[in-house]
Amino acid sequence: MLPWNRMSCKRCAEPLTAAHQTYCGHCLAEPPNFTATTAPLCYQEAITQLVHDFKFHASPRAGRLLVNLMLSRRPHALGCALLPVPMYPGRARERGFNQAQWLAERLGEGVGMPLIHARCIKHLPSQRSLNRKERQQNLNGAFVVAGDMPEHVTIIDDVVTTGATGHALAAEVLAQGAKRVDVWAAARTPLQKS
Repeated sequence: MLPWNRMSCKRCAEPLTAAHQTYCGHCLAEPPNFTATTAPLCYQEAITQLVHDFKFHASPRAGRLLVNLMLSRRPHALGCALLPVPMYPGRARERGFNQAQWLAERLGEGVGMPLIHARCIKHLPSQRSLNRKERQQNLNGAFVVAGDMPEHVTIIDDVVTTGATGHALAAEVLAQGAKRVDVWAAARTPLQKS
């Protein structure tokens, strides 16, 4: 059985414990720059291995499964364009591909939406060992978008951990004229694991 993220914060997709909750404590205290997050799965169990196979071993089979799972629970409001989280060029060369770009291309085909692009201009240390505040500081000034933005943009990523990447990228997109930014990812890391 897959770890579906059925009851979650409407803004960041953090799994919630009470059915009457709409938002998590973090989003109530410090709302991120994005409006909503769709992350149909929890980053646990088989999904952790699936994402790892896709991200670090460039498994197209794992990537196709993630796309199908994302399409099975698509956002209520998709917006006008998909924006993959950019990767610093050196890191993309090391890994061999940008997993968010790969997902966005297939999702764009699946929902008939165009892609727009941003650049990562800051060589970032790995986010994996950083807490929420450190992640936000790490991402300050990391992204650049050029040109006019559509009114509603949906950021594509593989996993949302604290929402710091979406927050930083959404700030740039909003500064360039978008009115709303959402996030669509395959999975959400539960807070106690971030």
